[in-house]
Amino acid sequence: MKFDITQSVLEGMLASLQPFLDKKDNTNILSHILFTIRGDRLLLRASDGEFGLTVFSTEFSNATEGSFTCNGKKILDIIRALKDAPVTLQDDGDNVIVKQGRSRYKFQTLDSSSFPEFVEGADLKQIDIKPQQLITGLRKITPPIDTNSPKQELKGALVDVRLNTINIVSTDTKRLALFNIDQKSEKASLIILPKKAITEIQKIFTAEVSIFFDQTNFIMSNENYYFYTRLINGKYPDYERIIPRDLAYNFTLDTEKMIDALKQVSAMSVSVKISFASGEISIEMLEGAGEEASAGFEAEIEIEKPFTICVNSKFLLDFLSQCQEASFSISINEPSMPFIVKSESFSTVVMPIIL
Repeated sequence: MKFDITQSVLEGMLASLQPFLDKKDNTNILSHILFTIRGDRLLLRASDGEFGLTVFSTEFSNATEGSFTCNGKKILDIIRALKDAPVTLQDDGDNVIVKQGRSRYKFQTLDSSSFPEFVEGADLKQIDIKPQQLITGLRKITPPIDTNSPKQELKGALVDVRLNTINIVSTDTKRLALFNIDQKSEKASLIILPKKAITEIQKIFTAEVSIFFDQTNFIMSNENYYFYTRLINGKYPDYERIIPRDLAYNFTLDTEKMIDALKQVSAMSVSVKISFASGEISIEMLEGAGEEASAGFEAEIEIEKPFTICVNSKFLLDFLSQCQEASFSISINEPSMPFIVKSESFSTVVMPIIL
């Protein structure tokens, strides 16, 4: 196998595959990238066994069909060191040779037939969902995913496909994030995506994609990429039971003013006390021997009796950082009970700090 390709094109392809490599053991086939030329397409593929990515390109020339593997990190380091000009890669059976001008590199390959097969989407069920909606939802609910939880299902996010809606959910048991997509589906399904897969999906996909899944695998693909991940096998908590109903207070607040006030106080302490009174919001740090921090702003609030809630400011800032609107709502029942912050289709249920 042999082909010529521009250095910048190849570098971009190789860089996108780095998160999918097993970098712990360089003798393992999973530390290698599989190069394949099939017809008019160049395919580069990487997998750590749990998730994987194929990158496609037609920007190459002088090619002969075939396949070879090479260490993913090593080949990227070599290509990055070259100039942005055509590079020749050639497989001689046991080695890969990389050439550009007077620069020449040679290193060993592994048997390409031992590279793991990727799951194919032909026999899997398909989700009809606009990719931008899915990616937006995954981005908004990522912060509460608890990768340190002893429960495997909490290390990912739930995609709850219903007949008339799709809910994307994450929780760390102290807060619960929910993004709702109004969409009809032919069949209900529950999918738990690992956090590392969610992170890579947000980096890779911006254009139209096809989405397939079964009980074990999840696939997203378009003309440039083919991504798959193993799903988390587990029973996700009944998140709807956590969402409070019949809330006593509902206020609409300015997003930027709340962000500014929270950041000013959380510079001293992440734990804050938020006080609600007619016409104003005030925020104070909750703890600190002899230290004080406070901020506030005017708000269109009318209540008979002021009250306060104590909360981890990071939970609110994570929510507010994903708000695209100028205002958001906060719905509260009583200071010791979970409350809801909401902006259009995105909401977070927050457990307050109980003193």
